[in-house]
Amino acid sequence: MQKRKLGQGLEVSALSLGAMGYGKARELPDRAEMISLIRTAVERGMDFFDTAEVYGPFTNEEMVGEALEPLRRQVKIATKFGWDVDPITGVNHGGVNSKPDHIRRAVEGSLRRLRTDHIDLLYQHRVDPEVPMEDVAGVVRDLIAEGKVRWFGLSEAGAGSIRRAHAVQPVAALQSEYSLWTREPEAEIIPVLQELGIGFVPFSPLGKGFLTGKIGTTTELDKSDMRNGIPRFAPEAREANQTLINLISGIGARRGATPAQVALAWLLAQKSWIVPLFGTRTLGRFDENIGSLAVELSAEDLREIETADIRIKGARYSDEHMRRVGL
Repeated sequence: MQKRKLGQGLEVSALSLGAMGYGKARELPDRAEMISLIRTAVERGMDFFDTAEVYGPFTNEEMVGEALEPLRRQVKIATKFGWDVDPITGVNHGGVNSKPDHIRRAVEGSLRRLRTDHIDLLYQHRVDPEVPMEDVAGVVRDLIAEGKVRWFGLSEAGAGSIRRAHAVQPVAALQSEYSLWTREPEAEIIPVLQELGIGFVPFSPLGKGFLTGKIGTTTELDKSDMRNGIPRFAPEAREANQTLINLISGIGARRGATPAQVALAWLLAQKSWIVPLFGTRTLGRFDENIGSLAVELSAEDLREIETADIRIKGARYSDEHMRRVGL
């Protein structure tokens, strides 16, 4: 698989597999299949895997740790701290917590669950407005000096927070939402990342499934599906946003590619230091997504996307969730 460089010398596969949907706080009937998928991804050349303490909490890291323990030297694992999760019980109290002692306890727990002696890329999951960014970066700097962490990352942070963190401990990567239907980072975030030499790991590069073309106006989502609470997935928004699917489907037809492959290829074409992070539960979808690496969009294709008058309807998160973004 192709490689890409993020910041601070961190080189990874050109695509990353996110395990957020694996190992929730219930016993998954397909847990063995998910472990097999992760290991097959390594066989396919992927070496960059993403999880977080809060996924579960804890159960996700435990599964990723089990899956990658025999392959540890071949891969880079990213995980995250920053939510107010009790490091012993796993109770999520809601809100954020990046107090220095809490970060250290979270990291010790992650190391244990991931069955490793170091975390390759450690993200602050969300900025904590109650803790100076300099203090957060200072703790991670110390963890790096101790050999427990290799690189420092931020997630959904604003430009000011990125600059303040980078001044204390150079940041290797920012993880935030970016895709054909979430282009806000282009205004301020991407220029800052380019200026500082920080890589970008966009999550939800397929618009939480919408950009695959498989979710239409009449698609019924399971009652427990988190997308039910996202304004962009309201029926009227889906109908309006179908224009984007029509556009990338047309480009895909010319290139022999699926809409998902076009969406990923578009992201890969934006910057050489962008590494899209996708999630999937099936090997077929995994192979489809990594097939995007062979899709070359022409200048005409890219220009068609840029000049299309497409206005996405609906916010990407609820108002409450959006208040935690961009701090």
